Amino acid sequence: MRTIRFLSVFAAAIILSFSISAQNGRVLGEAQRISGDAFSVRSNTRMGASVYAVRQPSARTLGAIDDGLTQLFAVARKHGYRAKLNYSDYTIYIARADRQRSAATGLYSPDIATGAAQYAGSVYDQGGFIYVAGIIVALNPCAFMIAEHTSEFSRVSEAVRHEGEHLVLYHNDRRRYNRTADHSRGGGHPILQ
Repeated sequence: MRTIRFLSVFAAAIILSFSISAQNGRVLGEAQRISGDAFSVRSNTRMGASVYAVRQPSARTLGAIDDGLTQLFAVARKHGYRAKLNYSDYTIYIARADRQRSAATGLYSPDIATGAAQYAGSVYDQGGFIYVAGIIVALNPCAFMIAEHTSEFSRVSEAVRHEGEHLVLYHNDRRRYNRTADHSRGGGHPILQ
């Protein structure tokens, strides 16, 4: 009887492992489709968030990711949210920045270019695309992408917190998520205060 129970648990673990691997492969494929980058470097933050990047992220970048998630979890708990408040729940993709500076201000602003879609014709439209600090890659598992930074790491923390807000809301308050997921209808970050 113990042997059958052991084999059942072992088989379930193998099936779960294949399922997680396939799911992570789909999310990785989506991140690569969005960015056009190959995420060949994998690491973890000190607190346990998964990170995929085009180059080895600096210790300051990894620390800034943890700082952003720490801020996110604190404000989420303040609102009574409980789901997806573990560092290990999150996967962050660090893509090559499509720009280093804002054309409008000249300030350091590494961002990712993405199709304008619902922002077409708005002040954000750069001719069929917009620049974003971050973008959701998957809602479940929790995954998003930010641009690679070489300085001003507080921008990394801010982007992590802001993208994470969408994921926390998706898993804790679907109505609020639906009202705030699309910034083209107004609103911005921070959503949770």
